[in-house]
Amino acid sequence: MIYEIKTRQNLPITKQKAWEFLSDPKNLQEIMPDDMGFQIMSGADRKMFTGQILQYKVTPFPGYNTSWVTEITHVEENDYFVDIQLYGPYALWHHKHFIHEIEGGVEVEDWIHYKVPFGLLGRLMHPLIVKPKLAKIFKAREAKMVEKFGHFEVQNK
Repeated sequence: MIYEIKTRQNLPITKQKAWEFLSDPKNLQEIMPDDMGFQIMSGADRKMFTGQILQYKVTPFPGYNTSWVTEITHVEENDYFVDIQLYGPYALWHHKHFIHEIEGGVEVEDWIHYKVPFGLLGRLMHPLIVKPKLAKIFKAREAKMVEKFGHFEVQNK
């Protein structure tokens, strides 16, 4: 079974500033929850490009450390980029990152399709462990983005 996550966050920054931050692979470490033990091992020494391979170490659960290797498969400067997992904790991970200009800032949209490993066992564990953990990661990321860029204020005319 393939699962889907869609998140959206409005930020009071320009599209260019959003792109500069989100498309710099080094910044991923800054917005991950501290308890994930997220470390970039290689590949983040250049500006993002199609074909870029990034290697991480991550601790999704206490006592479980794993490697995660992703490839940037598409880059449309200032608009979106796509990464896929080549190796890691998921049977499938396809993550699209969009930046939409809106009045007063940007909307950052993430659209992820993923599949958990371990067949039936993985599907049984999904609602108990995987889905809540992913929700926690994206909530933490949202909070760190607000901390860095500020709260979005709705524009009144």
